[in-house]
Amino acid sequence: MGLKKKTVLLIFAIVLPAILAAWPVAAADPQPEARPDARPALGLIDLRSNFSDGAYDVETLVRMAKERGFSVVVINDHDRMAMEYGLPPLRNVVKKREEKGSINRWGAASWLSAIQEVEKKYPDMIVIPGTETAPFYHWTGNPVTGDLTAWNHERRILTVGLDSPEDYQSLPVLHNGFTTRWVNLALPGIFAFLAALAVGAFMIRWKGPYRFAGIAVVALSLVFLANSDPFRSSPFDPYSGHPGIAPWQLLIDDVRGKGGLTFWNHVETQSGVRDMGPVKVNTAPHPEVLDESKHYTGFAVLYGDTVTVTEPGGLWDRVLSDYCRGYREHPAWGIATAHYHKEGEAGEQLGNFQTGFFVEKLSRKDVLEALRTGKTYAYRGSYPTFARLDEFSVSSTDGGKRAISGEQIVLKGNPVIRIRISGDAESAAPVRVRLIRSGELVKVFEGPLPLEVSYEDEYFRPGERAFYRMDMQERGTLVSNPIFVDYRMNLEVKQATGG
Repeated sequence: MGLKKKTVLLIFAIVLPAILAAWPVAAADPQPEARPDARPALGLIDLRSNFSDGAYDVETLVRMAKERGFSVVVINDHDRMAMEYGLPPLRNVVKKREEKGSINRWGAASWLSAIQEVEKKYPDMIVIPGTETAPFYHWTGNPVTGDLTAWNHERRILTVGLDSPEDYQSLPVLHNGFTTRWVNLALPGIFAFLAALAVGAFMIRWKGPYRFAGIAVVALSLVFLANSDPFRSSPFDPYSGHPGIAPWQLLIDDVRGKGGLTFWNHVETQSGVRDMGPVKVNTAPHPEVLDESKHYTGFAVLYGDTVTVTEPGGLWDRVLSDYCRGYREHPAWGIATAHYHKEGEAGEQLGNFQTGFFVEKLSRKDVLEALRTGKTYAYRGSYPTFARLDEFSVSSTDGGKRAISGEQIVLKGNPVIRIRISGDAESAAPVRVRLIRSGELVKVFEGPLPLEVSYEDEYFRPGERAFYRMDMQERGTLVSNPIFVDYRMNLEVKQATGG
């Protein structure tokens, strides 16, 4: 072969691949966004240790959870378990106080240290500190007539993720220690009593009955100064009636400001009315707090009582619809709370109430982010029998990007909903899965586990924002968090704003 011909072939071999690489080709069909195939991490929320009213120490709880296949544990001990009743006019001096074990009674630093030590011992477990908090209650009646009643003491909020002892010591909860935060509320009384104290001190310098009168004035001034309670831990007092949602909203905002998460617990409790010796307690079901309060992260959609607010078109759907319309800044996410104290109590055992976390990596940061952004689901069953939500997603009909619980997707056509639920064992017993769109029951699917569903919803409303969620009945109860859908003319996935 001649030199000229070899040179031409060499140039052709070099240039041709570059030309082909640059030549325009038809775009491939978009593929669904890649996500890990791993199953969601399973966790337990709302466990009590012996730092408050639980039967086991933190290590025992974590070891039990690990042995039963869970990798996330949230310890929600009581931050302060105290009640006081005082006699007028010196309610904050002449009083009776009852207090049980709690984080702040035994020391928040010791409690956090115990959790940190357990995390070191079990590096494959995520152990997160939290509290169950009763920010407020108020009294009616009196002990003489036998109708002394504490109202709304069981309106409880779970806090999650606070890591500093000071975070717990400064919670705006009744009877939670000393703080200068609310001194301004006591200033009028303080100035009056200080003035009287100064007059009394001046009178003591005199002789005769004036000195004794001065001593009396000083003593009374000091007593009433103490009664003004200038270093109170909450701006509210339990003798002025029901102040509305304000004490609970204050706690929510305080925890949020510290970087923590808040979840309303058992808002439909049926166990809040009972006698406790000479005192009655009365907390009626209070689902309305989900609408009255704001900026909380979520609430318990599954716990030991019957829950109705999650029914299609119920209160949860109304709150989520308000978010879609822009009336609320944050969605309300659902979790399962165990209210676990010891094995066998109320017929329950560790593992009956599960929260699944959709995380790419098992770490405290990722678990807390999943809680904050709604990448979770709730399940109530009877351990060791359980079901698991392996997938709940919304995507476009052309196979584009997809969103999972807690996310928002923008669609230009009908949404495709995919659901995959597996169980601990194969079973011919069917489950019943309900698909809910913006509060409306769209479709019911039935079949044995494992169950896979792919459903195209013929629903497209340009300019509208909707949401999808699902639940499962039979073989326990499973509730997903919502996926938000914006009907637009372009495709993208966004993160819904977490609380």
